[in-house]
Amino acid sequence: MNWRAIWAIVRKDLKIVRQSKGVIIPLTVVPLILMVLVPALAASLPWLAQIPGNEQALRMERYIQQMPDNLRVPLLAYNETQRAVVLLVVYYLAPMYLVLPLMVASVVAADSFAGEKERKTLEALLYTPTTDRELFVAKLLAAWIPAVAIAWIGFALYSVVVNWAAWPAMQQIFFPNAMWWVLALWVAPAVAGMGLGFTVMISVQVETFQEAYQLGGVIVIPIIGLIVGQAAGLLYFSPIPVFILGIAFWTIDAGLIWFGGRSFQRSELAQQI
Repeated sequence: MNWRAIWAIVRKDLKIVRQSKGVIIPLTVVPLILMVLVPALAASLPWLAQIPGNEQALRMERYIQQMPDNLRVPLLAYNETQRAVVLLVVYYLAPMYLVLPLMVASVVAADSFAGEKERKTLEALLYTPTTDRELFVAKLLAAWIPAVAIAWIGFALYSVVVNWAAWPAMQQIFFPNAMWWVLALWVAPAVAGMGLGFTVMISVQVETFQEAYQLGGVIVIPIIGLIVGQAAGLLYFSPIPVFILGIAFWTIDAGLIWFGGRSFQRSELAQQI
């Protein structure tokens, strides 16, 4: 592998990403909403639990009673308001965090080959001294690196925001727990890999960034399934299930990279110029 050429393409793509408003705006606005605004509101809302007969509070209590013992028993050590805080910011919002690396990877990957076609720079890219495999790997890394970096920055922001917003109720630093460390360090990079592997293959086939981004949006469906499943009580995020979930995503990544690497041919791209 010609890593010098690969890193040259990665640096060039990251520079283009920083200069593109169509990419930078969603990469700035969405993380602020998901990692700052939503958790701040969620950590502030549990005062509703103090209202006698509040339906949402009663629903949370029923949800807690249905949780497995290894998750429910630690929650019982908190008072009613604290339980509502932990339930919202630790468990309900955990699947939503995975939207962040998936979205970032999809946006950057959509701009890879489709963006090169729009900017009329694809021909120069195809003449770089790299093999098809090296070019494909370079495009994957150019999307995966910012996706993982923003996911980890988002995790740090989320930790600060929820501890700050929930301090009046919790009176202690309670976040992150072990499950969130596994989610951020093991699952989030795998989800980013799934998003970019899928979107890069689409980006090869279509002509514009918008087209690649819109078609790549279907990859968010598995994450929506996790959000609905967690809210409905069909699954519960704890360290071991989350670790197994990461194995599943890494397996999907391996399949996408294997298939993408075998099907990617610059001769087909050259015919689209």
